[in-house]
Amino acid sequence: MKVNRENPGSCQAVLTIEVEAGELDKSLDTAYRHLVNEVSIPGFRKGKAPRAILVQHIGKQNLLEEAYEHLMPQLYREAVESQELEPIARPEIEIVQTEPLVFRAVVSLKPEVKLGDYHGMKLQPGPIAEIGQKEVGAAMERFREGQGAWVPVDRPVEPGDLVTMDVEASVDGKPWLNHKGISYEVNKDSRSPVPGFASQLQGTEKNKERTFNLTVPDDYPVEEMCGKEGAFRVTVTEIKEKHLPELNDELAQSAGYDDLAAMKKKVAADLGAQAEARSRSELKQKALDALVEISEVNYPPVLEDEEITGLLRDEAQRLGFREPAEYVKISNKTEEELRQELRPIAKKRLIQGLVLDRLAEEEKVEVNSSDVDNRVSEVADGAEDKEKAMQFFSHPQIRQSIEQSLRTQKTMDRLLEIAVGNVEAMTKED
Repeated sequence: MKVNRENPGSCQAVLTIEVEAGELDKSLDTAYRHLVNEVSIPGFRKGKAPRAILVQHIGKQNLLEEAYEHLMPQLYREAVESQELEPIARPEIEIVQTEPLVFRAVVSLKPEVKLGDYHGMKLQPGPIAEIGQKEVGAAMERFREGQGAWVPVDRPVEPGDLVTMDVEASVDGKPWLNHKGISYEVNKDSRSPVPGFASQLQGTEKNKERTFNLTVPDDYPVEEMCGKEGAFRVTVTEIKEKHLPELNDELAQSAGYDDLAAMKKKVAADLGAQAEARSRSELKQKALDALVEISEVNYPPVLEDEEITGLLRDEAQRLGFREPAEYVKISNKTEEELRQELRPIAKKRLIQGLVLDRLAEEEKVEVNSSDVDNRVSEVADGAEDKEKAMQFFSHPQIRQSIEQSLRTQKTMDRLLEIAVGNVEAMTKED
């Protein structure tokens, strides 16, 4: 075997491997012994047909492909070892020529991250949003809305009502929707099933059929329906309006507070804590963006592709699809188009992750098993079935994921501590 190595950059090595005749002959013998025991050839028992007869029966190319399938991975491993390379992913292998056999392997290597002078970073914390009566009042109203009860009414539909209805719809005379007894909240901003549907329901009387036409939007998931007119037939069978409780001590006590004043005080404290958490989170992101800006990151393309694959899978699952292919099918775009749209996001996430990993190494950020145990207990305590949750979190992959998450959090905390600490130190010196 002869190996030629090129280093094109981007944390890759390209190995061109020329196979010696003896190596290929040995592999052809192995391929023959394997195939002769697998293939049925008339007039011969399995394993007994001569090689020439086997080649005549299956074709020389099939024998060669069987030989290549076992020989190339073996020679690739030997080449990688001889070049003292440490691959981080499966190689891209391409046959360059067959006589003699020459193949090329693109080897992905560890990313290279050179952090900038992060000890010199200075970030000034911004003002934290003030929590006043307006913010507390809005939060109290949201709570009150959540405690409201739907009560049947005997009048036409109004905005904000909850209706029960039968809906039929067609496009170009072809059936589209057919639902009986479905619940629907009449929100004028709703785009379900199409924009304007909620507005058409306003004024509808109970048990009286209403028909109307609406245009299907251009971004509707089913491409052949986009921009076409849909014919709707709707019968509302029940109308309810929401009755909100009085904002008083009784309502506060039902939520576990002594009185309304105590509830408002706790709400104000919670909103303040949330504002502080948001401010801290924004500052962390600024610190990370600043660190990325002053750092140098180089990585093999395969890592970016893997990140895109993960994003595509997450997006499909978020929308309720079990497989990304199902999501691609209804998206009106090719998988490659979707991947290109996700590439900038994937690149940003990947670079940030690599920079944080390097920072964790530099700052010796560690997460031990007790840290993971504490987080697991924290999450499991809030689960409906604690025992089942603990079983789930006992899986090695899940624990590893929690460990990585905790390590990222600790690293971000450390980065913020450095950036803000520099500002505090500078202020003291002044």
